[in-house]
Amino acid sequence: MSELRYDCSGVNLTDLGISDSQRQEVDDRLLKAREQVVSDDLRLLETGEIPEHQQPLDAAFYRLPEKLLAEYEQQPETSQLGRILHTSQRLRETVDAVVLLGIGGSYMGTRALMEACCPPYYNELSREDRGGPRLYFGGNSLDNDATRALIDRLGGGRLAERVEDRWAIVVISKSGGTLETATALRQMLPYLKSSCGDDSSQVAERVVPVTGDAGRLGELADQLGCSERFPVPDGVGGRFSILSAVGLLPAAILGLDVVSLLRGAVQMNEHFEQAGPTENVVLRYAAINHLLEVQAGATTRVLSVWSNALNAVGLWYDQLLAESLGKAEQGATPLTTVNTQDLHSRAQQHQEGRRDKMITNLITERPRTDPICIGPSSQGEDPLDVIQEKTLPELNAAAIAGTNRAYQMVGRPTADLVLPASDESSLGQFFQMMMLATVVEGKLLGINPYGQPGVEMYKQNMKEILGL
Repeated sequence: MSELRYDCSGVNLTDLGISDSQRQEVDDRLLKAREQVVSDDLRLLETGEIPEHQQPLDAAFYRLPEKLLAEYEQQPETSQLGRILHTSQRLRETVDAVVLLGIGGSYMGTRALMEACCPPYYNELSREDRGGPRLYFGGNSLDNDATRALIDRLGGGRLAERVEDRWAIVVISKSGGTLETATALRQMLPYLKSSCGDDSSQVAERVVPVTGDAGRLGELADQLGCSERFPVPDGVGGRFSILSAVGLLPAAILGLDVVSLLRGAVQMNEHFEQAGPTENVVLRYAAINHLLEVQAGATTRVLSVWSNALNAVGLWYDQLLAESLGKAEQGATPLTTVNTQDLHSRAQQHQEGRRDKMITNLITERPRTDPICIGPSSQGEDPLDVIQEKTLPELNAAAIAGTNRAYQMVGRPTADLVLPASDESSLGQFFQMMMLATVVEGKLLGINPYGQPGVEMYKQNMKEILGL
């Protein structure tokens, strides 16, 4: 299995005013932070004796990939992963559309996986070419027009007599009380019931909840008699849940290889545990970004993705970083740009604007489809004949090299994070790397990366305004 690579040779810490002693101090703390992630935090979770300053402690995401795979190998049919695969196959065979209701981490991981691994126009393909249901997202805003359009797209409650007209709901909420998701479920459920001809047994098969052990969504699932439900594990927060049923079930419905996704994450865990500080991509990424933020004022974190398919991957990381580290007046501001299109709107600022940015290019080594040549032309409308044999991947590589050179000429710190491919294994490595690096950064900053006090305040204020 190929490994992703992190090349930070474009970051000269000395030129940026960071001393050897500052680097050494961070390196020493990195090893302590790794030990906390690998053993200390998990031990606290197991004993339940969690200090106040570490609550909530959602560190169980770390071992989750190994746990799910081990259970699956021992009990392929009855394990959680086996049940996910069975349920996803049933939905792939019996419905033509699935609407995923969830907000934040409950849907952003699935959106990232869908855009990165599925064909760009997946929902527009025929059922035969898709091999499974279309996937739509709802319950992630309070947008009236978007909700109405989704209801209409799903038939507006019209009786579904053919597979091509049938649809299902996967609803994801740990508590079941998140306003946006709960509202969407209440609005969508009557239309689903109508499409099932008010057949309660069909409704029970077409609503699949992913939720915590207790809460309103679990109670509703009992009332509906849902045939399957999956857990949001204890000790796993929403933005760290992509490698739980939260992300695995929708990914499997899309036909993605969730076993390879988990194996990629396990591979990153092994690298994180075993590699030394200078070779460890997690520790290097965390150290570089922490030093630049704290010592050099690089408070804007740019993830510069070089494929349209990786846009939602960047947005997933935006949420992870902002919600985990944006506390106590600390934490970098994340920004995802998609190149080369955003070079015409952002590169000027990144190259000659404020010196407050660390730029990381997210690159895939190879495209998913055969490279397309520029090709010949008989019209003479442009000067491209001399490079007509070159392919779009070659042009993209030249754009990356040219942009990096421009940034380096003016001393803008730039690194490359290279994925072997835009596939499940590579993304499993990436997601796990970024979750680990974010937790390590939190420990370097001295803040709890798992809590979300700002989000909780917004939720509480909104409920008070509504009289809930």
